[in-house]
This record gives sequence, C-alpha cells and structure tokens, in this order.
Amino acid sequence: MTKILIISPAWVGDAVMAQPLFMRLKQRFPDATIDAYAPPWVAPVLRRMPEINAVIDHPFGHGQLRFFDRLKAARELRSRQYDQVIVLPNSLKSTLIPFFARIPLRSGFIGEFRYGWLNDARPLDEAAYPLMVERFALLAEPRGRALARPVPHPRLRSNETQQAATLAKLGLALAQPVIALCPGAEYGPAKRWPAAHFASLAQTLQQRGYQVWLIGSNKDQAIGASIAQLSNHACRNLCGQTSLDEAVDLLGCATTVVTNDSGLMHVAAALDKPLVAIYGSSSPDFTPPLSDKARIVSLNLSCSPCFKRECPLGHLNCLTQLSPDRLLAELDQIPG
Repeated sequence: MTKILIISPAWVGDAVMAQPLFMRLKQRFPDATIDAYAPPWVAPVLRRMPEINAVIDHPFGHGQLRFFDRLKAARELRSRQYDQVIVLPNSLKSTLIPFFARIPLRSGFIGEFRYGWLNDARPLDEAAYPLMVERFALLAEPRGRALARPVPHPRLRSNETQQAATLAKLGLALAQPVIALCPGAEYGPAKRWPAAHFASLAQTLQQRGYQVWLIGSNKDQAIGASIAQLSNHACRNLCGQTSLDEAVDLLGCATTVVTNDSGLMHVAAALDKPLVAIYGSSSPDFTPPLSDKARIVSLNLSCSPCFKRECPLGHLNCLTQLSPDRLLAELDQIPG
C-alpha cells in the first residue's frame, strides 16, 4: 500500500484548492493512504475531505523556522514510513521536515533553493498553469506528464448531524432561509468590502425575509460588530464565535453566501453553495471560487488588481465604489 504525506498550505483557501490533487492521487493509487501535515487552523477543512486519511497537526506559525523543533517533528514522522511526500508551500523551510524524515520521494516545485531537499523538484510553467488549483493538481501526475483537464472542483463534507449540532450550540434555527455574509479577508483590508456596504445589504436582505448571519474568525469580530451596529442589528454577528469546523457547517446551512475573496469563499464554493464573490485588490484569474454556482463581482478598475494588502493609492475605490445595489442585482440573478 502506497503511503503519501502532503505538506499542506498554511492558508484555508489554498488547502481547499489542494483537494483536486488528492482526488487525482486516489485515481492513480486507489489503495493509497494520504495523510496531511497541516497547521491547526487549516486542519478542519482537510478533515472534511474523504481522500484524507489523517491530519497531523504541526505547531509552526507563518514564517517560523524553529529548526530544532522541525528536526524533532521529522523524527516523529520517520516512523510512519511514507513512500512519498508532496510539498505544496514554495518555501525552503517547508522541505526540511520531509528531508530529515528520510521520505524516499520528495516532490514539489523548485521554489527557493530546494534542490537536494526535494529529489523530485519540478519546474513550473506558470503560463501553462495559471490557476493555483491546476498547479497543485499537477503534482499528482508523474514528472513530465501534462495535467488532465478539466480539474474537478473541491467538495467538502457537511452533513445534517454536524449542522444540527452547530445550530443547537449557537441557538440558531432554519425557520427562515439564511444568507451568510463573510466580511473578513485574512490577507488585508484591500480585500474587504466596506462594513457600511455589508450593513446596507444586510438590511435589505432582512426586509426580504432572510435571516442574515455574519461568519468569520476572531480577527473579524470588530468588523462583524460594526456591520451589526450599522445595520441596526439586521444580522446575527457570529464572527469569532465559531471554530472553523462550525463555520463550515453554518455555511452548509446557508441558502446563499456573499463573501470577500477569502478562505471562507473557497469553503462555500466547495460546499456547492450559490455565492457572490467580491474582488478588489486580488484577481479571480489565479484563485477563483471553484464552483459553477459562483458569481464574481469586480469593478475591474485600471489600478486593480494590485495584490496589495492595503490600497497603495489610499482610496480603495475598487471596493468602496462597488455598491450594495450591484450585489443585490447579482443575488437576484441566482436561480431559486
């Protein structure tokens, strides 16, 4: 039996976009055991993927080297006797644990000075593979073989039992249809639609008979509170009140999702939810929501996408000029 270890990305959205890689590995090696080595804030979405056997939590935060801790982690992994590791982050430090764990086949893209650390270090033709999901999926193929297209969409699991438990914990019910708003974006404010716009949208949706939930992490508590206040509490602010597992199940309960370009956008798409995705400083040309039910909204200004965390021009027009009426028009185009 083939045993494969995946060194996971450290971002929720990237981890979701890695699932087609796992699907392809299962096609090639039906009896393979696929484990993922991932930070704890990403692990919940990996555990929602049927292709993943186990998720091994690692304690390394963004940018942390902690060389001797990595040596210790490598010794622990060595006993699991993996046949192959696929390293998805492009950093040098992400190759250290697989190398010291003595995993025989260590695959990944060349990245920063990774020759030797990876013995299956592959060049990447970025023009041929413009989407992140394609780049990840390509690593499931033997070296030199082209990617089979179309790449399947990610699909996360969220069943009625899990959803009911989360609803009960939070005192929520589904007597009215739910529209979930995801106002956060881990990357920075240049990806966040203004709180006042979300509040205006929430008020209109409430008037139309929807219950509106704000879903996000602890870091989104402030913007969630602002939206709730500006909307005269037309929405339930759940930002920071849920684990990622619970957020997945809340999104699974939603009729529709409105979201910034964020990890939760990719989660909603992988749950096959109709969604409207808002793009400001970033571009759907690299990391679009992977769903046939997604509608993408962008003003496509001459200054965007700039891919900056904060607006370099100081005005954030790519988001402030995107009106709530425009989002309502997009929502009205969603069937049902």
